[in-house]
Amino acid sequence: MPGPVDTMSPLPIRVAAAGAVLNGDLTIPADAHGLVLFAHGSGSSRHSRRNRAVAEVLVHARLATLLLDLLMQEEEQTDMITAELRFDIPLLAGRVAAAIDWARSHPPTAPLPIGLFGASTGAAAALIAASRRPREVRAIVSRGGRPDLAEDALVLVATPTLLIVGGRDDVVVELNQQAYTRLRGTRELKIVPGATHLFEEPGALAEVSRLAADWFVEHLGFPGSRFPGSRVGSEVRR
Repeated sequence: MPGPVDTMSPLPIRVAAAGAVLNGDLTIPADAHGLVLFAHGSGSSRHSRRNRAVAEVLVHARLATLLLDLLMQEEEQTDMITAELRFDIPLLAGRVAAAIDWARSHPPTAPLPIGLFGASTGAAAALIAASRRPREVRAIVSRGGRPDLAEDALVLVATPTLLIVGGRDDVVVELNQQAYTRLRGTRELKIVPGATHLFEEPGALAEVSRLAADWFVEHLGFPGSRFPGSRVGSEVRR
């Protein structure tokens, strides 16, 4: 595999995971100091507009990104009809763990500290994967996630975890508050005022990106100031 690539040229990769072959897009900026794996959820994929927007901000913060489809194409087609696989959290978590192992075994990404970014059900998959790979995962960010679906694995997660929720996403706010109390390690719950579940309001996704960049910059262990992104304001619980 080649070394660092231009930030505008993602490298297509394939990850083997327990009989499945998953497609992904890997971007490694020059002088990358960490790698963030994206765990998409609720029928989304590596083509998610929102996650790609966040990934672009992370790349500018000198973080490599891996946007990975957690379902194969035929599985995605089935899930569009049944909506069952997107809630198969053990399956998704196993594939996130396989992606972590892949990153550790490939020279361009092997030395980089790893963070996980999970959205919706992907957040639960990321938390479970972190509980299975505690020495590998250094930071987790959940965007509008369902960490409650990680269930008993929550108490096993000591990895620094940031939960980001829209202020108008009432049910998910409550679920994140409950999950927050069960996490063991460094954790924060940040609520973006006025934002709904998909953070489609003006400035909301930019705030998510800034918060995520700050968290990964702080916890992936490389020098640098907090990311100078847009700020719409957020409430925080430590």
